[in-house]
Amino acid sequence: MPKAAYHLIYPERRNTAVVFASPHSGRDYPWTFLRRTALNEHSVRSSEDAFVDQLFDSAPQAGAPFIKAGAPRAYVDLNRNVDELDPALIEGVSHQGHNPRVASGLGVIPRVVANGQVIYSGKLSLAEATYRIENYWRPYHTALQGQLDQAHIMFGQAILIDCHSMPHEAMDSVARRGMRRPEIVLGDRFGAAADPIVVDLVESAFSRAGLTVTRNSPFAGAYITQAYGRPARGRHAIQIEIDRALYMNERLIRPNGNFDAFRSLMRAVIHEVAEIGRAQAVSLAAE
Repeated sequence: MPKAAYHLIYPERRNTAVVFASPHSGRDYPWTFLRRTALNEHSVRSSEDAFVDQLFDSAPQAGAPFIKAGAPRAYVDLNRNVDELDPALIEGVSHQGHNPRVASGLGVIPRVVANGQVIYSGKLSLAEATYRIENYWRPYHTALQGQLDQAHIMFGQAILIDCHSMPHEAMDSVARRGMRRPEIVLGDRFGAAADPIVVDLVESAFSRAGLTVTRNSPFAGAYITQAYGRPARGRHAIQIEIDRALYMNERLIRPNGNFDAFRSLMRAVIHEVAEIGRAQAVSLAAE
């Protein structure tokens, strides 16, 4: 089994309401899992947000905690609800109405990875699914909730930056001829998960770094932004999707020649986003 449900890196001095999280960058693929999959070790990684944890690992230096998954997405998807169980994969689970994510094989225990590649040759027991949820999903979310609660107590608000990556081809449907192709997608569930002022400030941080940003299309945010975004209560959740072609070779799942430069660029963005959590806290204190 994966050795840890999550890894939490805490700053020496926490001074921002921002919490960074990477739920899909886990890459601890134990042999007990790999011997059950119908895929090779390379293919099973295709839905992983590879290297995203490295892109955001300077968050603690900016005064913000950073939590990242220990278990890989192909093993358990932390950006799904626990009730998104796939009857086509898990024995003893009945259909609970139409859920497009589950129907496509992308429930909390995924049936497929990228491009619809089937992970298993047979079904999993409900006991196995429950084990993964109780030992990996719940500890991650308990830790994440704890960090957001602490931020809210300390600063009067909490800002979750949920960090993801997207295939370069994901933007084919929204890229417009004659206009620069979007490189960053911010998802706030069309305003339901974060105050527009906070989202504007996050967008500005990426734009000032020279990146082209769009919102909510084709990714508006999934379970995590829906569950943790409560802007009326001072709890904001923003999903960030980064074009993988900016820093990695998607086919080989390796950093490309631009990786170090892009990581340096992201370091500046992270510090600017962390500053939002300080400025907003000062604003609240003055009210």
